[in-house]
Amino acid sequence: MNAYVHLVIPDLFLPHDAAVDAGTGLRLPALEKILARAQSSLLPMSSLETWLCAAFGVANQAVAPITLQAEGEQPGTAYWLRADPVHLMLRGEQFILRPITTLDTNEAAQLCSSLNQHFAAEGLHFAAPQALHWYLRVEREPDIGTTPLAQVAGHDIRAHLPQGAEALRWHKLLNEIQMLLFDHPVNQAREARGDWLINSVWPWGGGYAPEKLLCRFARIYTDSPLAMAFAKVADISHPALSGDVTQRLEEAGETLIVWDGLRHACQHGDLGEWRDSVQQLERDYVGPLLQALRLGRIEKLTLDVVQTHASGRFVLTHGKVWQFWRRPKRLEYYAVGSA
Repeated sequence: MNAYVHLVIPDLFLPHDAAVDAGTGLRLPALEKILARAQSSLLPMSSLETWLCAAFGVANQAVAPITLQAEGEQPGTAYWLRADPVHLMLRGEQFILRPITTLDTNEAAQLCSSLNQHFAAEGLHFAAPQALHWYLRVEREPDIGTTPLAQVAGHDIRAHLPQGAEALRWHKLLNEIQMLLFDHPVNQAREARGDWLINSVWPWGGGYAPEKLLCRFARIYTDSPLAMAFAKVADISHPALSGDVTQRLEEAGETLIVWDGLRHACQHGDLGEWRDSVQQLERDYVGPLLQALRLGRIEKLTLDVVQTHASGRFVLTHGKVWQFWRRPKRLEYYAVGSA
């Protein structure tokens, strides 16, 4: 049997203006060749979360019960949402969401305890098996649509608040949570030492735990905690992602590589960090994978670029890798919003 590699990269294609700035002097010969010579098509996924749910057969983007199980808890038959702690920053008329990155288990426990006491009569239960990952168990499935935290980070929340028949109830619930957290002793202590306040939570990824995850991949290499959680629950080998991945490709089966290094930079609008990350991607993974394809160690390389707009799939086989007449274009050619 032949070896196949599926490479997934969130946020590779930047908005046009940012792509021009970030692309100045940036040389990515291997990535540019793959994009030029591959067969391309549009992807219906708008995030890594939706891509993983589709790949593993998870209905309705129900990320919460998957990550909860990966963290050692049993979701049972309940409906769970992620309800991660966030900081809302007022900027003009916008409320910019920033994920919390520093929080200890004692602080998380105190905040969840206060939330549980306040909302017990409404059948809401908050839990924090990890300090930065909070969950909300509800008594019945809410009629709302939500947006993954990673897609909202760094943006105004108003266009991404829960939508649907019960949207107003959930907007009211979030306002109530914000008022409860505003003057909480944990936040008073955080403010005194200069840490961001935890002034809201972000609900997303709700659903019921599936009986079983489906997946065609033989192994997964990733720097994404989310992809690692899916692999763990699906009981798929998930060795640490490192630069010698192409030296460890087995003879048969399909290998999934998820490179999540660009999302953090996009969330914080840091083009320097984005450039560093994409150069590491080129050097450690894309370049060696292209060479492996040329040598016939890989029969097919599939590259999925997933993001809020203009997600795409690029498929390059060993037989098509030598199409020299398909000249490479610089990465900004693929920028979101380009003509």
